[in-house]
Amino acid sequence: MILRWLGRVDYEPTWQAMQRFTDERGPDTPDEIWLLEHPPVFTLGLAADRSHVLAPGDIPVVQIDRGGQVTYHGPGQLVAYPLIDVRRLGISVRGLVTALENAIIGYVAGFGIEAIGRRDAPGVYVQGAKLASVGLRIRRHASYHGLAMNVAMDLAPFARINPCGMAGLAVTQLSDLGGPAELKTVADSLGPAIVQQLQDAAAREARSA
Repeated sequence: MILRWLGRVDYEPTWQAMQRFTDERGPDTPDEIWLLEHPPVFTLGLAADRSHVLAPGDIPVVQIDRGGQVTYHGPGQLVAYPLIDVRRLGISVRGLVTALENAIIGYVAGFGIEAIGRRDAPGVYVQGAKLASVGLRIRRHASYHGLAMNVAMDLAPFARINPCGMAGLAVTQLSDLGGPAELKTVADSLGPAIVQQLQDAAAREARSA
């Protein structure tokens, strides 16, 4: 898998680039994971309820083609987009979601942070507060969109929405929990952790087939 650090990039051109990559990829196209951050934006999933956007103010709201409800992206949040041929890798959608969650859970454990995933509400949580969200789209047996982990950012915009459609949901971030605040530092470690978790998940599914 190819890991790409894109830095800070606008949301809509990046979304369009993911769609284009997915539409144009062939059976031998290498999988990629894009690591980046976005300027402030609220995004709504395909079936999202717009009433969960409480007061967007000057932050743009973009309706997109992933699952899930509304979330916020902004500077200081690490976003990882796995562009994976899930059929070729031999991983289920549930396995992909769990692998993304487990990569974060294992990474933050290195800083003494105990995090968990939730089957009923995908993402990673620390003592009930959401540290990372997960939302995917599968098309042509390939994934795009992905995960977003709060590292060192202004969390105030989350109060303008019901995060992931959950009123009153608390959010947290890595730097407040004792982890690093430098986004590139986190990306350099989390990227390989995601690759390892994906490979491990595919191997488990192959053994159980």
